[in-house]
Amino acid sequence: MTTRAFLTVENSILGRRWEGPSVEEDRLAEAMAQQTRLPMALCQTLVKRGVAPAEADSYLAPALRELLPDPMALLDMAPATERFLTAVRDRQRIAIFADYDVDGGSSAALLIVWLRAMGRQATLYIPDRIDEGYGPNVPAMQALGAAHDLIICVDCGTLSHDPIAAAACDVIVLDHHLGADTLPPAVAVVNPNRQDEAGTLAHLCAASVVFLLLVEANRRLRLDGVAGPDLMGMLDLVALATVADVAPLIGVNRAFVRQGLKVMARRERVGIAALADIARMDQAPTPYALGFVLGPRVNAGGRIGQADLGAKLLSTQDPREAAALAGRLDQLNTERREIEARVREEAMAQAEARGLDAPLVWAAAEGWHPGVVGIVAARLKEATNRPAVVIGFEGGEGKGSGRSISGVDLGAAVQRIAAEGLLIKGGGHKMAAGLSVTRDNLDAAMARLSDLLGRQGAGLEGPRALRIDSLLMPSAATPAFVEQIEAAGPFGQAAPAPRFAFADVAITPRRIGEKHLKLSFGDGMGAQVEAMAFGAFDGPLGPALEQPGHRRFHLAGRLELNHWGGRTKVQLRLEDAAPI
Repeated sequence: MTTRAFLTVENSILGRRWEGPSVEEDRLAEAMAQQTRLPMALCQTLVKRGVAPAEADSYLAPALRELLPDPMALLDMAPATERFLTAVRDRQRIAIFADYDVDGGSSAALLIVWLRAMGRQATLYIPDRIDEGYGPNVPAMQALGAAHDLIICVDCGTLSHDPIAAAACDVIVLDHHLGADTLPPAVAVVNPNRQDEAGTLAHLCAASVVFLLLVEANRRLRLDGVAGPDLMGMLDLVALATVADVAPLIGVNRAFVRQGLKVMARRERVGIAALADIARMDQAPTPYALGFVLGPRVNAGGRIGQADLGAKLLSTQDPREAAALAGRLDQLNTERREIEARVREEAMAQAEARGLDAPLVWAAAEGWHPGVVGIVAARLKEATNRPAVVIGFEGGEGKGSGRSISGVDLGAAVQRIAAEGLLIKGGGHKMAAGLSVTRDNLDAAMARLSDLLGRQGAGLEGPRALRIDSLLMPSAATPAFVEQIEAAGPFGQAAPAPRFAFADVAITPRRIGEKHLKLSFGDGMGAQVEAMAFGAFDGPLGPALEQPGHRRFHLAGRLELNHWGGRTKVQLRLEDAAPI
């Protein structure tokens, strides 16, 4: 039987049905509140995470020491660590081949920083997105192999059989992308998403895999009476990669991000500090800042500029170089936003013309920059609640990127149609994938991909229901309340921040720029809360809230603390509304 819509909102301004906690969730939250004396709203958040009352204290204070997996639980960790340490001890020539995104750049920076602390250096190589594409290629690996004794591929390499064979030197792969039935001819392939792995660490990003190798390397150094570099001070890089790569914030990932944010707040990494300054981050870093402020800027070099800028920024020790790199990345990020806006508009129009009712939403065109197709795919996915693929063609070959929805494994489907010969190449993981396709095969490949995704359940639902965690009065939205809720964080992929509803409130709207809406609302008894709806005028939300003569609404969104001018205020990040 369908439960009654929360606040009876069957069709909000954004066309969504509001759903509140189930009777069972409310019962469990009340029981937890009685046993733990924790606030009810916090208990509701913990219940959503599947946390039992006896586990509440440990969940609210995740200890890395207790959650850190044994690195040796990953296949090939022993030969990888042994070969890595041999290269360090014998002063062999080491090259790092990294992907051009935040995870690849952070992974490379981890190795560079660790090696520098050991008095060693490494050659950094990041392929150009347009000229070389994703992952190792034969010419680059041949050149690196001729000049080095060891190549370490990070955030790539699991499917690179021919390039690794062409290297003519030892290769270690530290990756997290979905593996095939066979592995490339490397000394070691450490990847929690290998076909023969148990899958218990499948949520790790590549930087976390690199970190675990360094944990094992330090352990072996200690056995030899040698003190390894400080690893706790490197968790800012792991946290940045985990959030920016949209890895689920479960298990050890929670501890990585929580501790990494503390490290980042100390501003000891000059590259991240310079980037935070140019982005005008005037408060302690949060998962939101990692994912939407710092991450896109680190990514900008790989998307539309020089591919190695992000990794260089994250690994530099020179404040002047850091400032210059941060400035360049900020500029590139601005250019990236402009390119993205144009492609997004064209892609959405094309997808709408094709129809949005199939399991897959896709768009392709000549000249779309390959550096923004992944972001645009994410926007299409969010708008349609379906997996989305966006492809930019240059001549007869297109390079594309896809984003998926919860419960639909896009990477496996892309890998399958690549094996069937419909793609030049393709791979990824559950939530994201990359591919190359000929123009002649485009329609057939997308039809086959849509069929495979439909079998997994994609496209069976319309607009996503909006899940509401709790109803709140404006007077209850205090800084102390938000701090209590944040104890259940960090929030992000697979662990969203709780969403609160405010019922029947009077609003005072004000447009900010062309796209955003700011408003204040209250309960008529003196309590006032400010709210921001970013991009509200890209859809129906802004116009509906701005219209004259209608000022009472149900509002829904997530609470955050806004620090400005020495004051701390609560702000609602508005996500949806329904007129009364």
